[in-house]
This record gives sequence, structure tokens and C-alpha cells, in this order.
Amino acid sequence: MSLTRRQVTSAAVAAVPLAGRPRKEARTLYLAGDSTAAQKYADAAPETGWGMALPFFLHKELTVANHAVNGRSSKSFVDEGRLDAVLAVIRPGDLLVVQFGHNDEKATDPTRYTEPWTSYQRYLRLYLDGARSRGARPVLATSVERRRFGADGTAQPTHGDYPAAVRALAEAEKVPLLDIQALSLALWQRLGAEETKTYFNWTATEQDNTHFNPPGAIAVARLVARELLRTRVLAPRDVRRLDEDVPASWITWPPAPAS
Repeated sequence: MSLTRRQVTSAAVAAVPLAGRPRKEARTLYLAGDSTAAQKYADAAPETGWGMALPFFLHKELTVANHAVNGRSSKSFVDEGRLDAVLAVIRPGDLLVVQFGHNDEKATDPTRYTEPWTSYQRYLRLYLDGARSRGARPVLATSVERRRFGADGTAQPTHGDYPAAVRALAEAEKVPLLDIQALSLALWQRLGAEETKTYFNWTATEQDNTHFNPPGAIAVARLVARELLRTRVLAPRDVRRLDEDVPASWITWPPAPAS
């Protein structure tokens, strides 16, 4: 059967991508951080890292690879080879979100401690340089705040100079900044001393003012997603549910991997 000129022209047009139409390519958001963001397992439930809830706010074309690990600082994450493991698989166009500080503050532990304006910034630059060298985009985040209130009911900052050091480094290096410390502190203030207990890992046997339960992890992940949108790291098409409820029942804890 012979084709008409119109049929031939239509077939040729269909075979060529339209100018300006972006090709959908899967991207990965890698997360380097500490226990506040890390994946938790069944033996730790209901403790929940905010990285576990972040995928609920991102479209499926953007995968979250959560490399955050309990107890790590910007230094120990590097010294244990964990940054090298991320850089071995990260690809051009991917994102590397970096949030450390909680364990960098531990001055009595030389394996983790960094000083805000010197070694802390020096280690964070390794993440920035490593991501850039592989064509990925680095993003810095200030540490999410702990639950601490003064006698007058005012939410108290707990991270000293570390958030300021991250802000200064982001500005100097022209890197997007997710100011989760400031946003979470404002959220805890708005909720108040009693209601914030329902966001942290307060159980019958534990009063944990650092780590989250499912509602707290969801709330912080929402802050992160909004900041990724505000800083234009992500486009509106990349995010979802920013103004919708995310049920705590969506959080699940898989069995701990075999050691």
C-alpha cells in the first residue's frame, strides 16, 4: 500500500520530539545526613526520620536515596567512606541534599566533632565539590531544631553557630540553602511546648526531644519540600501535597537489614 504525502509528513513529524518539550528522565535526590533524617527500621518504631516522609511530597519521577545514618557528623560520614559511596553512584542532574550539625556539636568526641567556622565548613565543602565534579547539584540544609522551650514558653535554638556557618557557606559557594533550622524553630514556637510532644518521639518509656515520630517527620519533610520549591531547586511539577494532609499511617518501618 502506498502512502500519501500527508501520511509521510505526519509520520516524520511524529518521529521528531517537539522543540522545547523536556524529555522525562528519572532523577535521584540523594540525602546525606544524621539520625533526624535517616531511615528507621521496625526495631526503632515509632521513631521516624524526615527523609522517610520526603517521597510523599515529591513526584514519582524524582527518587529519594536516603543515605543519612544515625549518629553521623559531616566528618564521620566522610571518614567512614559514606560520601564516597554516594559519589560513586550519583549522576549528572541528580541532587545531593546535605544536613549535618547535631553530631558535629559533640565536642567530647574527636571522631565526630567539627568547629563551626573551620572544620565544619571544610568538610561540607567536600560534599559540594564532590557533587559538582559529577555534574550533580549540591544543596545545603541547616539542622532541624530540637524540642527545647524556655520557662516563658519560647522555643529555644540549640545548634549554636552551626546554622550560621551553613548559611555563610551557602552564600559564599552560591549553593541553594534550605533553612530548616529557622523554619522548624518557628513551627515549634507556633505549636507550643505541649503540642510539640506529639511531633517528637515521646513514648511511655522515652521522652526524646531530638528525633521525630511520624507526624513530626511529615511536618519537617513538608518544610524541606517547600524550601526545595522556594529555592527553585525543584519546579512546581516536581512537588505535590504541600497543602494536603499526609496520614501518619503511610509511614512504615521495614525489617532491619541483616548485619
